[in-house]
Amino acid sequence: MKTARKIAHQQKQPYYKWKRKIFAVLLMSLCFGFLLLIMQSQYNRITTLTSMHAQKPKIAFLFIARNRLPLDIVWDAFFQGGENRFSIYVHSRPRFLFNKATTKSNYFLNCQVNDSIQVDWGEASMIEAERILLRHALEDAYNQRFVFLSDSCIPLYNFNYIYDYIMSTSTSFIDSFADTKEGRYNPLMAPVIPVQNWRKGSQWVVLTRKHAEVVVNDNIVFPMFQWHCKRKSLPEFWRDQPFPADTSKEHNCIPDEHYVQTLLAQEGLEEEITRRSLTHSSWDLSSSKDRERRGWHPVTYKYSDATSMLLQSIKEIDNIYYETEHRREWCSRKGKPSACFLFARKFTRPAALRLLDTSALEL
Repeated sequence: MKTARKIAHQQKQPYYKWKRKIFAVLLMSLCFGFLLLIMQSQYNRITTLTSMHAQKPKIAFLFIARNRLPLDIVWDAFFQGGENRFSIYVHSRPRFLFNKATTKSNYFLNCQVNDSIQVDWGEASMIEAERILLRHALEDAYNQRFVFLSDSCIPLYNFNYIYDYIMSTSTSFIDSFADTKEGRYNPLMAPVIPVQNWRKGSQWVVLTRKHAEVVVNDNIVFPMFQWHCKRKSLPEFWRDQPFPADTSKEHNCIPDEHYVQTLLAQEGLEEEITRRSLTHSSWDLSSSKDRERRGWHPVTYKYSDATSMLLQSIKEIDNIYYETEHRREWCSRKGKPSACFLFARKFTRPAALRLLDTSALEL
């Protein structure tokens, strides 16, 4: 009987040994798998940190367009030099869609904001469109500069030059000066915006991320512009509005020429801006027979105007004089004299394509 039990016990021993071995193998496999997970997690973390370190800050190009972008081919050539260093956002009229039928550049596909509004010249809707573009662009943490451009703007230099120019300074570029001559300031704004903070300038600004956030978060100055800064009604618009009793008594204010400048003055941030625009416009004060309309819109460059001499004359501008402040702004970059402008407007499509075809634009 004892012999039988001994034999049975001996037969069970190999079974228990194999069971222990299988358990040990499984335990080792679990430990090894856990170790791999930890190593993978550390690798992903290091890869992410390396990627963040390698990713350069980006410039967000914010286009305000009526419908399509007629100069998309010019910008297509420009953006080819700057992969991973830029973002594009386009505000066009509601229900207009950028697709392969409406743009010849793949860079502008899937760049259109989905909450655009109807924009009317001389109305607060223009600055609301700017705020919409900024809200979208600020969602990308890598966007550190924000450049506003119209659908008639062209770049004057290649991407690398413009990127280095803009990123080499910690300031925003904002054309801003005291508005003491035209009487656009509405005294009804005084309780919120004192007249000493009233500024004028071009809407084509370049903002730092900090200043872009100031614009988006503003809920004090913007309502004042909606209520008290409106353009004077013009005869061509009277069919859509009640006929004014006395146009001479109407207040005249163009919101997009005052808003950002006044807001940053109001916030005490003028020491953080370079007070000039990087976008050139040519204002022909004698082009209209109507004295009130003179200077309302810049010159539009047509095909015959588009020459290398024109571009060179713009590039050679190295200072800007502000008459109301008796101030001359000398343009510099990295502490050295430089050209004032990186972009120019207003160019028709034939004019811009001629510049591109003749290699006048060195993109």
